[in-house]
Order: sequence, then C-alpha cells, then structure tokens
Amino acid sequence: MKKKEDVYKTVTKPSPEILYKDRKSKFYAQVHPIASEEDVKPIVEELRKKYHTANHVCYAWQLGVQNPIYRANDDGEPNNSAGMPIYGQIQSFDVTNVLITVTRIFGGTKLGVGGLIQAYKTAAQLALESAQIVKKTIKAQLSLQFEYPVMDIVMRTIKQKNLDIVSQKMELDCELVISVRLSESEEIFQIFDEMQHVKISQED
Repeated sequence: MKKKEDVYKTVTKPSPEILYKDRKSKFYAQVHPIASEEDVKPIVEELRKKYHTANHVCYAWQLGVQNPIYRANDDGEPNNSAGMPIYGQIQSFDVTNVLITVTRIFGGTKLGVGGLIQAYKTAAQLALESAQIVKKTIKAQLSLQFEYPVMDIVMRTIKQKNLDIVSQKMELDCELVISVRLSESEEIFQIFDEMQHVKISQED
C-alpha cells in the first residue's frame, strides 16, 4: 500500500518584500502564509492601501496538501499574464498554504504579454527565494479509551513508538488523545485496536 504523503513545504511568516524592475515598471513581490481563502482579501486590500499608485495587485495562492486548491488573479493585466506565472512559481518551489502577491506600479513603457509573464514570474521567484521555507508534517489525532489496569501497556507503547500525547484524563476510566504522523496512523491505529480493553477512534 502506498504511504500517505504527510510532509509539505510552506512558510510560517511573510517573506521580505522584494522589488523587481523592468523598463521603469516596479514589481513588489511578497510571500504570505495563509490558512484559509478568507486570509487573502485583507492582505490584498492592505497592499492596495500601501501602494495607492499601483495599477495592479496580482496574486496566486494554494491551500491544502492531498487535494490542493488554488486561484490565480491577473487583476486587470492581460489574461494569464500575471496570476498563472506567479502560480507556476508556487508549483516550481513545491509550497502550499501560501499566497504570493506582486504589486505593479506602471513605469510608462508597455512590456507586452511576454514581458509581463517574465516580470511576474521573476518577481514571484525572487520572493520565494527570499522566503524562509519550512517542512511541516501532517498529523492525525487518535483517541484512546481504556481502564486503569491496562495503563502500563498503553504508555509503554506510546513511549516505544515515540508518540505525542495531546491530552489525557487519568481516572478509573482513562482517556488519551495522541498525535501521530499521518503516514503511520493506520499502523498505530491497528496496534491499539488489537489491544484488549482499549477502544480507539480517529479524531476529526
């Protein structure tokens, strides 16, 4: 059976803002961490305020790991000349849960569609190169319910398998929530499922 993919690359803080220039047009690019689609609008609106002379605030974002969703926005630039080149860099750097914005201040010379694609792509690439990209692991949470007498074997297994305890309630009826790497969750589930007097379920 194929192991579930449980490691992904992302950023945990905004990258430094970089400036890329092409024929007097200025492109300000930045990578932002996002947790949901709702995070996008406030960041874009803030950039419109900050650069009130900007003609375009173009961006692309991606969310999720196993079934990622994405959007690319040209913000008035010719079709697919800004958002998709930015998104191409998200794919190229293999990052997710990120938004890349590129704010353009027009310098008086038209760049043409090819020039725009190159400029937005380069600005996004430079922003990603300046970002602190980190690897994160997806965890699954498993809930264990058992009676006090089997506590020893449960705790010994947790220690052996190097699992993290998220919460615990130790009384006559014990409850534990443990955190497990997604790729190992099925194996761990089975180990506890086969123990006598232990009930296990996966948390949502």
